[in-house]
Amino acid sequence: MRPISAKFRKIIDEDPFYRRCALADEKCNGRITIEHAIIYAGRQIDEMWNFVPLCEWHHSVGKWLGCGGLDKSRNEWIALNLAPPRAFQAYPKRDFETLKEHYNKKYGIYHIKR
Repeated sequence: MRPISAKFRKIIDEDPFYRRCALADEKCNGRITIEHAIIYAGRQIDEMWNFVPLCEWHHSVGKWLGCGGLDKSRNEWIALNLAPPRAFQAYPKRDFETLKEHYNKKYGIYHIKR
């Protein structure tokens, strides 16, 4: 697990989006953590759009380690919807546009909850 760089940590600390769980529902429990939602070529993508704020329950960490509500596909769906235009060009070995379309059909389009 790669730590978040100081450059991104400053942005995360100042943006209100990262102060609550991106999945904010009745199951939320615990402190807010940051997940690198998508792995590419065996490594975590180190881009702002790939950082998803999750409570401990939705991230399955802390007191919920291994028994929480981690759902990687929903976390990837959020990250893909946070990505700016042309972000996926840097990752040619995976068709993120098609994956985003698939998730948006399954879950709807993610809108940031502020």
